Amino acid sequence: MIRVARNLIRHHELLGILAWKVIATRYEQAYLGFLWVLVKPAVLLLIFMLIRGIVGIDSGNVPYPLLTYSALLFWVFFQESAADGTNSIVRHASLIRKVYFPREIFPIAAVVTKSVEFGVGLIMLGLLMAYFGYGPRATMLWVPAIFAFAALTALTVSLAGSALNVHLRDVSQLMPIFLSLLMYASPIIYPLALVEKALVVGQAAGSWSDFLFLVYTANPLVGIIDSFQRVSLLGLPPDPAVVVPGFVVVAVALPISYMIFRRAEAYFADVI
Repeated sequence: MIRVARNLIRHHELLGILAWKVIATRYEQAYLGFLWVLVKPAVLLLIFMLIRGIVGIDSGNVPYPLLTYSALLFWVFFQESAADGTNSIVRHASLIRKVYFPREIFPIAAVVTKSVEFGVGLIMLGLLMAYFGYGPRATMLWVPAIFAFAALTALTVSLAGSALNVHLRDVSQLMPIFLSLLMYASPIIYPLALVEKALVVGQAAGSWSDFLFLVYTANPLVGIIDSFQRVSLLGLPPDPAVVVPGFVVVAVALPISYMIFRRAEAYFADVI
């Protein structure tokens, strides 16, 4: 990973150019421009509010639209970073055949691009918080660390996914299915408090309850979303019991993902 950091410093200009190219290409002929960044979470929010109206979901003392949008902000960032990162090597095939530079630049550029779009969504969240009467909190100083955790989680999927996608194009087709399933295993439509109430307090699965909750929190997005909601909406610090399992998963999986990428990199130009 030290090598990755050195490559990023050495090729930071290329990273910036690639990220800007993706942004410019995506929005240069769009009438709404960057406002399209807000369309996806807004549509999902409306759908989730409709579902809530039918089945009923307790959001506690936090307005449901605010709770859900704060979750969608990180979910959309992760989902699109992972999907774009997985396709990044194949998408730049012509460039890879012509010039050599560290290939990890491509999946990292995908994450950087979505980071810019995340910033736009964060502004919208600030306006939504102001509408519901939520002001800035000192605990929001945790947000950069939470975002860094989310970026590393997305990069973990992108590195391995982009390498495998060069050899098995089915990966890019399976990725949306995997991400869709992961959404329902994350506290987006429902708050984490409902899962804790069922498993930790209610012991709904009997002797397996605590283990199942640990497995649930091993999904890094659980800790990321819950931590962001706690620091921004509740004025509380992240809960280590929720964050640590997912952090351990990323700490183990990220080096493995990079190792897969490095081993496949030598054959990119030949296979792609």
